[in-house]
Amino acid sequence: MTITFITGANKGLGRETARRLIERGHTVLVGARDPEQGTEAAAALGARFVPIDVTDDASVTAAAADVAAHEGSIDVLINNAGIHGPAGDPSALTGADALGVFDVNLAGVVRTTTAFLPLLRRSPDPVIVNVSSGMGSLAITHDPSRFESSAIAPLYCASKAALTMLTTQYAKALTDIRINAADPGYTATDLNGHSGPQTVTEGTDAIVGLATEGPGAGSGRFVDRTGGIAW
Repeated sequence: MTITFITGANKGLGRETARRLIERGHTVLVGARDPEQGTEAAAALGARFVPIDVTDDASVTAAAADVAAHEGSIDVLINNAGIHGPAGDPSALTGADALGVFDVNLAGVVRTTTAFLPLLRRSPDPVIVNVSSGMGSLAITHDPSRFESSAIAPLYCASKAALTMLTTQYAKALTDIRINAADPGYTATDLNGHSGPQTVTEGTDAIVGLATEGPGAGSGRFVDRTGGIAW
């Protein structure tokens, strides 16, 4: 049975990903910072809650130890936890603003990946899915036909561009693990005030697809629900 750990799985894309993977037979571990929300989500989904704050080294280490003690290994790690940060005119942005967004969206992925690598390497087909965004794609954000070209979210966009590059670097270095990035697309979630035209089910298509591919599907890719995309 495939064991999957998802960060930020108490709501939105993370929760819907958990629901869909459970339907496909995965044993899902719901990672979340808020104990109340995480416990509720896990109970509703039929999953197990594991507390994790991706900005806290001790919390991430404890989460990996919890999984090691209970499941012993994982097959899929989905780095989904993320924040949006300030939007609009960047004139008043501070270094603290930047560090706050990158601490979750990039450093959080590094912390979690490092902590869970030993558990992944016990799997016969280990997979990492990093939830990035077309908002971090140079090609997409310069395409006037795309909504991303008119959105101004400097730190979110920069952090997701960094995450996609991080994904390709990990894929080159960790050749024993399949590591890819997913662009959910403009999906109605708390992150955007539920303004996106896609449902959370549509928004999780790329994530679920990468999490359920078979061996040999390829590593270092950036995909949306229709296939590979430029960045």
